[in-house]
Amino acid sequence: MYYNDYNRVHEEDPIITNNFRVDGAEAAPGKRKKNAGVKIAALCLACALVGGAVGGAAVHFLPGGGQTTLYEGTHTPVAVTMSSTSTDQVLTIPQIYANNVGSTVGITTELVTTNFWGQPVKSAAAGSGFVVTQDGYILTNYHVIAGASSIKVAFVDGTTYDAALVGGEEANDIAVLKIEAAGLTPVTLGDSDNLVVGEQVAAIGNPLGELTYTLTAGYVSAKDRSITMENGEIMNMIQTDTAINSGNSGGPLFNMYGQVVGITSAKYSSSASSSNASIEGIGFAIPINDVKDMVKSIMENGYVTGKPNVGILMNDVSSDATQRYGIPAGAYVEAVLEGSCGEKAGLKTGDVITAVGDTAVTSSDQLKSIVKNYKAGDTVSFTIYRGGKTQTLSIVLDENNKEREQAMSQLQQSYQNTQQQQSSAQHQQQGGYSWPFGFGW
Repeated sequence: MYYNDYNRVHEEDPIITNNFRVDGAEAAPGKRKKNAGVKIAALCLACALVGGAVGGAAVHFLPGGGQTTLYEGTHTPVAVTMSSTSTDQVLTIPQIYANNVGSTVGITTELVTTNFWGQPVKSAAAGSGFVVTQDGYILTNYHVIAGASSIKVAFVDGTTYDAALVGGEEANDIAVLKIEAAGLTPVTLGDSDNLVVGEQVAAIGNPLGELTYTLTAGYVSAKDRSITMENGEIMNMIQTDTAINSGNSGGPLFNMYGQVVGITSAKYSSSASSSNASIEGIGFAIPINDVKDMVKSIMENGYVTGKPNVGILMNDVSSDATQRYGIPAGAYVEAVLEGSCGEKAGLKTGDVITAVGDTAVTSSDQLKSIVKNYKAGDTVSFTIYRGGKTQTLSIVLDENNKEREQAMSQLQQSYQNTQQQQSSAQHQQQGGYSWPFGFGW
C-alpha cells in the first residue's frame, strides 16, 4: 500500500522533505506537509525493494536529484503439455499434477456416535482418495471412512457424489468406495518394488480437510519400514519426506512417471493426537504392490479373499506368568472357535503359541503379523506350550470371509460376557479382554 501511495503522490503532488523536492528543486523551509512521515516510510520501502530486485529496468527518482533502477523480470509461463506424455517417460512435477489432479478426490464423512448420556452426536472427518476405474471405484484408507454414516467425494471441477463403501481391509488400512459415475479418468498404478531410496515422488491430497488438491513433493527416504499403527497393526511402509498431514490420508503418491506407487497414510508425531503431528519430514505411504490384489478382490467380492484365519481369541502372556510360573512369552489362546482350523488341528484354550514355522512368537500382535503373510489354504506349523511341554501342530488356514468374521464377533462377545461375570481378581489375572485373532483380516 505504501509503495502504491508513493507512486500516486509522486504523480499528483511531489514529496517535500528535508527542504528538497523529489524532482530536485529546493523548497521553502518550514513547508513540510503533515503526512510527511507516511511518505518517508513509503520512500524507505521503495529503497528496500531496490536491493533485491532484478530484471528489466524502471527508473525512480530519489531526494536530492539522484535516481535508482528497479529491475523487473519477465518470463514465459510454464507450458504443461500432456498430449505427448506416456507412462514410460519421466514427467515434470507440473505434468504429474495436471495429468492426475482430476483423478484425485477429497473425501468428507459424517459420523454418528453416542455420548455419555446416550445421545447421538454427529461429527465430520476428511481425507483423500483416487479413482482406479472409469466406472467410479475409488481407493482410500480404511481409517478415513471407518464408522462413517455417510461419505461424499468431490472432484477438482466441483462435482460431488455420494459414495458407497464396497468393502474395507482394516488391517491393511485400505477401503474401496463406489460412486455412480462413468467416463472417469483413473490413475495408472505403478510398481512400488522398483522404487529406490532417493527417488523423487509427489503427492496430491486434501491436507487439513480444506486445502483441497494440494501438491507436495519430496523423496523416498526409506523402504520397507515396519510401522506400528495406532490400532496396533504393524504395516510395511514407504518412508518419504513429502509433506503429509491430516487430510492427506488415502491420497496417491506418484513416481516421476506419474504412476501411483503408494497410498499416503501416516506421519510420525510427538503427540498422541493425529491433529498435532509435529514431527516434520517423516511421512509414510502404503506400497501399492502390497494391496493391488486386495483392491481387486474387494471390487469383485466385497472383501479380501484368501485372508487367513485361525479361529482363536488370544492375548499376550503376562510378564508375571513368565516370572512366577516359567510360562514362555507368546500368544496365549483365550478361546477357540468351534469348527475352525485351529480346533481341528488341536488348539485348546490355555495353549501358548511360541512359534510359527521357524519364526519365534513373543506376542499376539507378532503372531498376527506373521500369519498375515500366508494365504487361506496354506499349511502352517504352530509350536505351542501346553502343560509344561512343547509340541507342534499342523494347521491348514481357514479363509476369513464374512461368515467367519461374524462367527468371530459372536465368539468375542460371548467371551467378554463370560469375563464380565468373573471376579475382579480373576479379570486382572487374565489381563483383560482379548481381541479376536484374524477378525477383520
